[in-house]
Amino acid sequence: MGDKAHTHPGAAGRATAADHPASVRNVVLVGHSGSGKTTLVEALALTAGAVNRAGRVEDGGCVSDYDDMEHRQQRSVQLSLVPVEWDGIKINLLDTPGYADFVGELRAGLRAADAALFVVSASDGVDGSTRMIWEECAAVGMPRAIVITHLEAARADFEEMTRICAEAFGGDDPDAVLPLYLPLHGPPAPDGHAPVTGLVGLLTRKLFDYASGERVASEPGEAELPQLDEARSMLIEGIISESEDETLMERYLGGEQVDVKTLIEDLERAVARGVFFPVLAAAPAADGARQGLGTVELLELITRGFPTPLERAAPRVTTPEGAGRELRMCDPEESLVAEVVKTSSDPYVGRISMVRVFSGTLRADQTVHVSGHGMTDRGHEDHDVDERIGALSTPFGKQQRPVSHVIAGDLACVAKLSRAETGDTLSAKDDPLLMTPWQMPDPLLPLAIEAHSKPDEDKLSQGLARLVAEDPTMRLEHNQDTHQVVLWCLGEAHADVALERLRSRYGVQVDVVPHRVSLRETFGGRAAGRGRHVKQSGGHGQYAICEIEVEPLPGGSGIEFVDKVVGGAVPRQFIPSVEKGVRTQAAKGVAAGHPLIDVRVTLLDGKAHSVDSSDAAFQTAGALALREAAAEARIHLLEPVAEVSVLVGDDYVGAVMSDLSGRRGKVLGTEQTSGGRTLIRAEVPEIEIGRYAVDLRSLSHGTARFDRRYARHEPMPAQVADRLREEVRVAS
Repeated sequence: MGDKAHTHPGAAGRATAADHPASVRNVVLVGHSGSGKTTLVEALALTAGAVNRAGRVEDGGCVSDYDDMEHRQQRSVQLSLVPVEWDGIKINLLDTPGYADFVGELRAGLRAADAALFVVSASDGVDGSTRMIWEECAAVGMPRAIVITHLEAARADFEEMTRICAEAFGGDDPDAVLPLYLPLHGPPAPDGHAPVTGLVGLLTRKLFDYASGERVASEPGEAELPQLDEARSMLIEGIISESEDETLMERYLGGEQVDVKTLIEDLERAVARGVFFPVLAAAPAADGARQGLGTVELLELITRGFPTPLERAAPRVTTPEGAGRELRMCDPEESLVAEVVKTSSDPYVGRISMVRVFSGTLRADQTVHVSGHGMTDRGHEDHDVDERIGALSTPFGKQQRPVSHVIAGDLACVAKLSRAETGDTLSAKDDPLLMTPWQMPDPLLPLAIEAHSKPDEDKLSQGLARLVAEDPTMRLEHNQDTHQVVLWCLGEAHADVALERLRSRYGVQVDVVPHRVSLRETFGGRAAGRGRHVKQSGGHGQYAICEIEVEPLPGGSGIEFVDKVVGGAVPRQFIPSVEKGVRTQAAKGVAAGHPLIDVRVTLLDGKAHSVDSSDAAFQTAGALALREAAAEARIHLLEPVAEVSVLVGDDYVGAVMSDLSGRRGKVLGTEQTSGGRTLIRAEVPEIEIGRYAVDLRSLSHGTARFDRRYARHEPMPAQVADRLREEVRVAS
């Protein structure tokens, strides 16, 4: 690693299907928005000879962020796959969005990858969300490396940023985060900043100069040697401490010179095992140049240090009925198991499914079984269907390059799988299997929408179904209480992209309306009501009279109906009719149009007619009696209360608790967790946390997470209820 002096691009041109899992590397790029992930992908593609100039394929299109929406948003909003080849190895680069609203795309990339490149801007540093993703990768043992970008910034300092990364990512072992190369600076510019023009390899003691636009190897000068030797000693000790050879450290401390080849082999093994995390530097190529600074070193690290799919544990699979199955690790001859990691729509091709093949071989025109289970809470129905694979291809910008098959360990795109959704499993038709879907964050920002016009209304249902099929972090709700269509999103940018996709992809224009929570009504005290429904003006008459008493019950009691009629004042056959009328009216509400709950309705007396009484008449009388009782009573408005759990860094605990109190919340307790975080549990009225997903992110600088679940309905304070009624009156 770093011992080759490449002077020309690697295997150029066309990414093809891999012929063996050992010749595949799946790498996801992770980092906050603006850290330079997409630029780095394009620089790597240029160095590998896959594009003819930075970010461009032969037809002039971008290799990443090629979607028109990404151009309008001026940021990545979706997972992109860019396959390149280097030294006979196929590298699948997975470029992920850095903005928190698109964390679903990031998690899909983590699922599909076997290693991660954490991209850190030298001008911005390490943010809290990037630290959290690092911890997630650490929990599953995913190999990682760190790439420092934006070294051209005025105050960029590679050594200082390396120290920050070691502090942020090293945990109890900061010596596991060390640079493999040191930057070589050119003459200072007029502003005093000396640009980085090359790199010095710490293990090989080679100098790699990129000033000419291509990597040129030479020996370091006397001025570089003292700094080089100090950093080299630290790196060697860091590598040896993670070596599987337990005698190596003792021999090294005893003065034995360790062979460079041995050090490089130990380094590669430590990186692949996820116990050593090298730091590298990278910059895009200058205009006309063929290689960006550090890109050759990165490609060498990926091909030689990152694990092959063969080194990843076989996924846990079951039959659709839930019975467990054992699979051999990443075997192209094993039974087919592939997963849809991303779903998108093309106006010309239709639905395109990006899949990672974990076992077996996927072939064009093959009939496969599509299983989707475990996402019913997101509006996805469980499904098990057989579908025929259409064209197989590897994407490159807007191009789709055909391939005949995809082996275990590789990624590709499948066209026109009409039922497959993100997270679904593809398996053999005669051996259907199911992978457990990966964990996705709950969408907690509601977006209530209405069709803009009648033609839009006709297309809305299909457009929304396609939208949630593509994005499992989006949940569709048809609220039966408020009669609203609600898209639950991760944040405002996520919501903006959803609206844009509805308009541009599916031709549906919608209007955003205020989101309403499901309120309830109840009686504030005991009240009586008399329902009289008497009509005898010609023809068959209607005659029903009933007298009821209503009293409040404890929360969660629902509607209780009690019959205390004596003497047959209301014939037995009509008592169920009175109850039905009461319950129907309760569902409609008695004051503000919200369902009535937690009351006992007692039927005390009534009158009937031998000819004119009927089921319908007593239903009407029961409803009238309930309305009359409500007119004489205090009706309380009940609001839903949610149990909220907020996981937040200790630095922001006070601000979060104060904010919750300002939302009429009741803090129930706090609990210290690992990583310098605190779990805050509280109960908060749902009407106060409609935008909490956005507000909490701002309050905690993107480092806090929360979840919520319905607890109960409880009386709304009078002043809040009055304000709400006034808002409804003005709106109407």
